[in-house]
Amino acid sequence: MNGVIPVCDVKSLARTAKQSARILRRCTSEQKNEALETIANALFQDRNALFEANQRDVEQALKRGVPPHRVDRLTLHNARLQEIIKGVHHVAALDDPVGECIEQIDHANGMQIKKVRVPFGVLAIVYESRPNVTVDAAVLALKSGNAVVLRGGTDAMQTNKALIQSMKRALEGTSIPSETIQFVDDPDRNSIDELLKLRGLVDLAIPRGGAELIRRVVETARVPVIETGVGNCHIYVDQFANQEMAISIVHNAKCSRPSVCNAAETLLIHRACVDTLLPRILSDLSQANVELRLCETSFSKFSDSYSKIKRATEADYQEEFLNDILAVRVVESVEEAVAHIETYGTNHSEAIVTEDPDTAGYFLTNVDAAAVYHNASTRFTDGFEFGFGAEIGISTQKMHARGPMGLRELTSYQYLIHGQGQTRT
Repeated sequence: MNGVIPVCDVKSLARTAKQSARILRRCTSEQKNEALETIANALFQDRNALFEANQRDVEQALKRGVPPHRVDRLTLHNARLQEIIKGVHHVAALDDPVGECIEQIDHANGMQIKKVRVPFGVLAIVYESRPNVTVDAAVLALKSGNAVVLRGGTDAMQTNKALIQSMKRALEGTSIPSETIQFVDDPDRNSIDELLKLRGLVDLAIPRGGAELIRRVVETARVPVIETGVGNCHIYVDQFANQEMAISIVHNAKCSRPSVCNAAETLLIHRACVDTLLPRILSDLSQANVELRLCETSFSKFSDSYSKIKRATEADYQEEFLNDILAVRVVESVEEAVAHIETYGTNHSEAIVTEDPDTAGYFLTNVDAAAVYHNASTRFTDGFEFGFGAEIGISTQKMHARGPMGLRELTSYQYLIHGQGQTRT
């Protein structure tokens, strides 16, 4: 469907997706993989048109004064498109979860009961202005046997339209209906509300974006929702940390890509490291142009040492900066670090740097998050890094799916029972 879609027609999109889902459910793994490879090829062939559409979005964002970190998330260039295409190929190469037997029970009366993975049906994905999500969501939905209704951020409207058109054209020459992918290009936020109320047509909604978007979806939806994304992530550097390792991990977690949800937002560091390791970490971050927001203990020692330093406020420890900003707090123990994370964390990704196995064990056992790291950067919380291909998002809840959501997390299950005429007494 081309052009702007009025809110009253969102239901028609979902109904069409539901019809396509019935066809997709019958498609073989080979047919789905062929369609994915065709999509990957089409995205490469259409790259110039994709870049042109994205440039229009970027120019409009700059005119509106969109912050640099949000413009970065919006920008599609050759390297990022190559990563997107690589992700499509990777998903095609993954095992198809549909039809997988999770469990088999042999009943005493001779019946065979199988618990088998099946698609949800229709997914509604509501997300902000990251063009890769448009492709990631579409191909993961397709491979897992689900039709999808996409509603991306208005900042990326032209890019998303171009990506959708490329993928839908690619599907026209395959066994997969092009209607499997639907896109709501109405910029009115009411279109989101309409989509989230379509019980019976939409089987699962997944928001991917900031806290405000996720809250809106959770509070509005009348369909099941999986919460994803908000990442107020911490690195705790223990008194027994390897110094070089700590500097490297903190730098990577904060600086490699500050605008993503698995980037570190707060450094917690043991008091024993204040005079030795902390100055080295702060110097490294300062050279990387990171603004430092220091607790009273660290601010009193280093306020005159670096140019971009502020005294931390309570709000700073609650903030997902998604920018070149890091809050710092000195703690007395691993127990205090865990307590801080329990107060301010968002159950996304947390890390400890230590050479002491008992301290590491305490941290890993007591921190409640989807991904908890020992001596590694939080930046690895990613579907591709975990071997899932692309991801639909990072679930921060505990029901059904947690952490990076790949193909298996986009399936439900049903029981298939084979009998020989058994009846119940």
